Amino acid sequence: MNIDELTKNIRKISSEKNVQELAEFIQKWKTNEQNALELKENVERYLGNAWIDKKADFEKVYGIWSEFRDSAINGIGGMTMNERLYLFGLFDLYEKATNNAKKEKFYTKLMAEK
Repeated sequence: MNIDELTKNIRKISSEKNVQELAEFIQKWKTNEQNALELKENVERYLGNAWIDKKADFEKVYGIWSEFRDSAINGIGGMTMNERLYLFGLFDLYEKATNNAKKEKFYTKLMAEK
């Protein structure tokens, strides 16, 4: 599951404000300055502090987040740059980067070495 599928699946779980805001928060990560580990820390913090009314909804959200976290973030060290770009939904933005300096930001975001 990539980050776009993750947020789509989170949005389907509940129309509750905190669930929808979490999905939006994760999507916005794609264009901010945080790296993948910071995404992990911030989502974990959000889930720890935001109240989701139904326990079943929380468990579903946490379950799919955990699946993504474990495969994409915890496993990031053994991935190629293309795998990272796919899992984090950044292929299009990377391709649109007009110079090497802009592309370097994606390497930093995805904690990759050139």
